[in-house]
Amino acid sequence: MFQAKNNSGPSASLSPEDREMLTRINAYAEDVLGEIDPQKTRISFQLDKLKPVMQEIADEKGVPLEDIFIKYMDLASIVSAKQNAMLKEDFDENGLADLTKFV
Repeated sequence: MFQAKNNSGPSASLSPEDREMLTRINAYAEDVLGEIDPQKTRISFQLDKLKPVMQEIADEKGVPLEDIFIKYMDLASIVSAKQNAMLKEDFDENGLADLTKFV
């Protein structure tokens, strides 16, 4: 799903607690979702599969499941945006940004 592995990547600005939660949910997602194509699979199906780990985290923190869902979606959006920005920067640095004009 969304990478949150180290302090130098897209998740560097996340708090350790947020990074741990994102890593935990993503690890669970890899186990239960396997190699599905997230672009071709309904988000409701994906979230339903992630519900057990999110409920576990919610219970541990004493918050509603919905709070964990919202937090996960926010964190995933942050990491995804940073990944996209880093990719664009890499393309720009390597002179590949103009390749999209030929497609």
